[in-house]
Amino acid sequence: MNNRFKLIVLFVVLLLLTVEARLAYLQLLPNAYKKDAVLNALTKEYITPPRGFIYDRKGRLLASNQPVYSVWITPSATRSFDTVRLAGLLQMEVNELRHKIRRAYRYSRIKPSMIANGYLKNDIAGFMALRHEFPGFSVQRGHMRKYHTAHAANVLGYLQEAGPGLVKKDPFYRQGDWVGVAGLEKYYEKILRGRKGVRYFERDKYNRITRPYAKGRRDTAAIPGKDLHISIDIELQAFIDTLMQGKHGAVVVLDPATGEVLALVTAPSYDPELLTRRDRNRFIGRWLKDKVNKPLFDRSLLGTYPPGSPFKLVNALIGQQTGAIRPWTKYVCHHGFRYGNRFMHCHCGRDGPVNLSYAIPYSCNTYFSKTYLEIVNSFGSAPLGQQKWADAVKRFGLGRYLGYDLPIGSKGNIPDSSYYHRYFGHRRWKAMNIISNGIGQGQVLVTPIQLANMTAAIANRGWYYTPHFVRQIQDTVLPARFRTKHFTGIDSVYFDPVIRGMREVFTKGTARYSEVPGLEICGKTGTSQNFIRRDGKKISLPDHSIFVAFAPMNHPRIVVSVFIENGGYGATLAGPIATLIIEKFLQGRITRTDLLERVLQADLTSIYQMKANGSKP
Repeated sequence: MNNRFKLIVLFVVLLLLTVEARLAYLQLLPNAYKKDAVLNALTKEYITPPRGFIYDRKGRLLASNQPVYSVWITPSATRSFDTVRLAGLLQMEVNELRHKIRRAYRYSRIKPSMIANGYLKNDIAGFMALRHEFPGFSVQRGHMRKYHTAHAANVLGYLQEAGPGLVKKDPFYRQGDWVGVAGLEKYYEKILRGRKGVRYFERDKYNRITRPYAKGRRDTAAIPGKDLHISIDIELQAFIDTLMQGKHGAVVVLDPATGEVLALVTAPSYDPELLTRRDRNRFIGRWLKDKVNKPLFDRSLLGTYPPGSPFKLVNALIGQQTGAIRPWTKYVCHHGFRYGNRFMHCHCGRDGPVNLSYAIPYSCNTYFSKTYLEIVNSFGSAPLGQQKWADAVKRFGLGRYLGYDLPIGSKGNIPDSSYYHRYFGHRRWKAMNIISNGIGQGQVLVTPIQLANMTAAIANRGWYYTPHFVRQIQDTVLPARFRTKHFTGIDSVYFDPVIRGMREVFTKGTARYSEVPGLEICGKTGTSQNFIRRDGKKISLPDHSIFVAFAPMNHPRIVVSVFIENGGYGATLAGPIATLIIEKFLQGRITRTDLLERVLQADLTSIYQMKANGSKP
């Protein structure tokens, strides 16, 4: 009996101790139940920070913010309302509004859901005046971009509403937020967007806010996005846009000393402010269907073209570096060059020996074709020589992504040995089969920004900085990759004869009619053949007009590359455009008004329409 009594007493004591311990735990230590109860009684309100501003190189404001409004519904708080009338006030289709309201009901009856976004003040004023007639509907204010220029849309980019996929993937974004989807807005999104703030509120069982939680002590302030100061000169960009009216193509302008992009023009383009409107999808849809002009296609970064004669400059440099030629090396030109049963025509005007000092200003096809053959064959076999040649070309930034700070681009094509093994069959080809590479035709393709970068490397006599658009990020050091020199592997001594030849392009060569007194401009014309295939037939189209230039000769401040699709000879349109840009930049005015008039009057629209319609121009 005593043992049984002792066991009962021990059991009671253990039970009391267990209860005491549990009570102590619940009263004295943090616990998940209490935390969950608190969280269930709280609601968060996110504070979206203002987006960072964008300024051009001279401090002119390009992109700021403007108030934008969104409409939300809390289903449990609504009463019977006229859907048709509400749709009219919100400038929505009735079926669209009904669909979004049904979706909100499925999501939650007590939590708010957004049903419309992107309203400017005037757009939402009618609904705001009658909001009392629609209980359960609320308006929230946010920020939307305002662009202060009609130019540089391809550089600035634009915003659109964050989609469900991004909201799920990135916790920064909530329904109704805006995100950069193109241009600098996309590339520098995390810098421009800032950091959100949070306010906490207590709520009752009906999800109604009662008061700030902990008197606001846990709230955090929003941190505005950082401002960008970019390298674009918007006045120069606008001037080039004027020159490019009625033309398809691209213009890239660089500062060779820094790699900063002074202008990046693709033509045709569009006004970025149109994409801040609620009906922006209407414009985007129209542009996507425009197969003639393709205004959303950035020709400066994505367009790939045969570089034509400007590419001869690279072969001249590689030829000297490898010992294939010297400045005094001569090749005989009989108005062209015969290889096998083919004849490559030349318009240099010489029937006799040609050296480098003549070949560059008069663009001798024979000279550079033979130079290319000598380079490739000097390594003992065509495959090895082609590989060495391709490696040397790529050191000028061709055939690769340059690494600039925009989210799109093409690497073009610099064919190496493996390319031709696939093209012809392994070891079933030789240098003579690919001789067009010597004059920038064949399988060589470049983008306009690559060609500008190549010219910058020549202007600097052997090096370049990665082209870039940002000059300064608020409270941030410029990325090191934009401050790192890239070397071409060509000794500086070999650039002198090439640059002298480029100067003579203006003084006595193919661009002599574009010379500007008092300016030492160095350049190179290019005329690139192009074809299309229709119904199995190869159809020749008007040549692309190409030009590269830099100035001044000895202390270069500006580099220009110009591509005009189907613009004819390089000296016809591309050369005058480059000259006008350089004069405008260096002197702030235009003295060659005859060139300006020629360019402004040139309208190639009919050619582009015929191409798109399938007829031969």
